[in-house]
Amino acid sequence: MVDDKLEFEGTVVAALGNGMFTIEIEGLKTNTEVICTLSGKIRKHNIRVIEGDKVKIDVSVYDLTKGRIIYRMR
Repeated sequence: MVDDKLEFEGTVVAALGNGMFTIEIEGLKTNTEVICTLSGKIRKHNIRVIEGDKVKIDVSVYDLTKGRIIYRMR
């Protein structure tokens, strides 16, 4: 089975409405921004994500502009 997700670390740049965030991915040659939603576990456990937080995201290989926040780092 082929893994259809890429995993990156980034910083929350902006908190958009409806639980969506703009994430700037670190470590790439260009400043890439991805629009991400919260994963189910983060919503379930009521973890707050604000601007400036370091996060780990999953991005689909089919659409590199959208992703999902899977972990909030300290």
